[in-house]
Amino acid sequence: MATSPNIRLAVPFFIVRDMEASLSFYRDKLGFAMTHQWTPRDKIEWCSLQRDNVSLMLQQPATDDHWVYHLQEAGKGISICFQCADALALFHEFKGNGIEINEPFVGNNMWVVAFSDPDGYRLDFESQTDVPEETKYSEWFKRKA
Repeated sequence: MATSPNIRLAVPFFIVRDMEASLSFYRDKLGFAMTHQWTPRDKIEWCSLQRDNVSLMLQQPATDDHWVYHLQEAGKGISICFQCADALALFHEFKGNGIEINEPFVGNNMWVVAFSDPDGYRLDFESQTDVPEETKYSEWFKRKA
């Protein structure tokens, strides 16, 4: 008897310090669209965002000591890896939108475009490549030109 999968998706859920700053970053600079929001006190306190097939959630908690630890430790030891068709195209798009990004490099047979969001969560946009390991974008671009 065949059954359909029970677990279908994992969605990163970020606790943020400033919802407006986070929305500006994810929506305006990275191109995510808001799909759902929760506004219990006439402002967005939780939302779901999506770009292509990727979703994530943001929440700025109302003052509550339960979340203080999470905000102090935000981003520590966490990296969200977005598997992409062309990470270098996203590098150029995001740089054009004012995101400060370290130089892309090849790691594990993938171009890695890595940077942090306003709360320190590390975001890695990656795409498969046959370029040799540890190649930096500037070295590859120079050879390609």
